[in-house]
Amino acid sequence: MDHEAIMTTAHALADAARATILPYFRGDALDTENKHASGGFDPVTAADRAAERAMRAVLAQMRPEDGILGEEYGAQDGQSGLTWVLDPIDGTRAFMAGAPTWGVLVAVANGSGPIYGLIDQPYIGERFEGGFGRARMTGPQGTRVLRTRGNRPLADCVLFTTFPEVGSPKEGAAFAALSRQVKLTRYGLDCYAYALLAAGQIDLVVEAGLASYDIQAPIAVIEAAGGIVTDWNGDPVHEGGRAVAAAGPEQHAAALEILSRMA
Repeated sequence: MDHEAIMTTAHALADAARATILPYFRGDALDTENKHASGGFDPVTAADRAAERAMRAVLAQMRPEDGILGEEYGAQDGQSGLTWVLDPIDGTRAFMAGAPTWGVLVAVANGSGPIYGLIDQPYIGERFEGGFGRARMTGPQGTRVLRTRGNRPLADCVLFTTFPEVGSPKEGAAFAALSRQVKLTRYGLDCYAYALLAAGQIDLVVEAGLASYDIQAPIAVIEAAGGIVTDWNGDPVHEGGRAVAAAGPEQHAAALEILSRMA
């Protein structure tokens, strides 16, 4: 496996998505639709679709033998045993609101899960990278190594999730029980919360109802930075569902003890 070629392709995908998305951000022509016409709100914009088309065009040129799984245009089979897992805008609600906490997610996976990934925030120019022995971020302050915080007790932890209700009422109650044990709980950052965990800023991210394209890039980046990402029972979560990402084994075990017992 040519690691350099894979990394070069991943960065080309993120660059293509940046160039496509940024003209739409905080603009007047988002062309937003609701995927759930029968109830609920799951928005998709012209920027989501254009960015995924741009990334698929790059793959058609650079890695035509690989498979693709994208949020907007589904699965495309490949022959190489590798699949690119794409979320063109993770955090479309934040994107619609003009908040720079959405991101572009790019992962490449084999049969066992993600082996390399990027979390990219185009507007503030930060890119978080993990896999193949690399864990680093680039941004306005330059380039630095990514490293999670490591172990600390729950009472000293900072916890994030995207939606206050988390998932079902039972899942929400489990999250609330965990939240009562930590120092600080914050909401609403989508994939950027996982980037902050990899960068050593926070301790835990807990979510439910995820798709594979929501979590595979964060798994690759966080694991490369020394963190742990599993489902609420401690099993692999690269296919989606309930996720807990932790900066160290101590936080992870403590969170699992609460979440697995209550949910």
